[in-house]
Amino acid sequence: MLQEQAKALEDRQFLWTAGRSSRSDRVLISYQIITQLYCDAKLHSLISLAIEMICNFSPNLANANPCTCSDTVESVQPSTSLRLTLAYEADGVNMFYRSAGREGAPVILLLHGFPSSSHMFRNLIPLLAENYQVIAPDLPGFGFTVVPESRKYRYTFANLCGTITAFLDALGVKRFAVYMFDYGSPVTIRYALTRPDAISAIITQNGNAYEAGFGAEFWAPLRQYWATGSAEMRENIRTAALSLESTKWQYVHGSPHPDQVPPETYHLDAALMARPGNEDIQLDIFYDYKSNIELYPQFHEFLKTSKVPVLAVWGKNDPIFIPAGAEGFKEHAADPEIHFLDAPHFALETNEEKVADFMLDFLKRRALFN
Repeated sequence: MLQEQAKALEDRQFLWTAGRSSRSDRVLISYQIITQLYCDAKLHSLISLAIEMICNFSPNLANANPCTCSDTVESVQPSTSLRLTLAYEADGVNMFYRSAGREGAPVILLLHGFPSSSHMFRNLIPLLAENYQVIAPDLPGFGFTVVPESRKYRYTFANLCGTITAFLDALGVKRFAVYMFDYGSPVTIRYALTRPDAISAIITQNGNAYEAGFGAEFWAPLRQYWATGSAEMRENIRTAALSLESTKWQYVHGSPHPDQVPPETYHLDAALMARPGNEDIQLDIFYDYKSNIELYPQFHEFLKTSKVPVLAVWGKNDPIFIPAGAEGFKEHAADPEIHFLDAPHFALETNEEKVADFMLDFLKRRALFN
């Protein structure tokens, strides 16, 4: 089956750079083909496993580009079906992103969080794409976005926002509604403070912007790390947070149906984080998270003055960003709409249709894209 799919890609004139046919070259080409095939929903479980095996087999893929071109993979229905773009250059970074919808339609930007990637939106994107152009990039350090070593990238939220800004500029996106989840929230906050007129609506799904939204138990060791910056705390967090077990916990803890959460979600996240060098990237971002809290008062002022419409769809069983984070928007946003789901941190898993219905209704009534 994989050979047939790979031949189909070749027939559609996608370009691969094979170089010499050494064993390592063949591994890299396999990795490139697999990331292309990943858009087929029927292959998600198989491809996730294959990616994990290849990454473990060949550690030098830590800095490998999944594809050497910026071509896009799409299926027969170009309007609502999922498309992948594997190497779109912006800010010196090769951005991987998923998209769907008609070019020129109002844009919805989907921003993922830790430890995920645009993969978390794989089922939501087609549900939104009939009337909107939906764009979901992988942030630097996550998923299949590749930062060349020569870029000497510093993994801070200011730089993540700078890269997303350059990415949107390169795509010609000037105004959009944004879905912010987890790390997507501080990226959105920083973007809103630099380009307040660009955001037509905010959908926050466990995307925190309030001190009250932090789950005290979860964040206690991270606050210690922020306070001391010690090597000991860094290693403690490495052990506690950067494992398959802790990644799975984020997906299933608090879910009323943990057996229905697709296992490829947390296995893919864990496999990509396990690439050489990525754990230290994640620890650097953990440490920098404290810089976001300082911006909350400015973001609250933005909410008040801009009157940007806000929809909060929140997993109420999330111990990381608790329901008070959603309630906080009532203080500063203009008539925010708040819905709580019986769901965990990754509330989107098993709730895609419900979230899409909330979003489509909200955007139709309240978003001002022009």
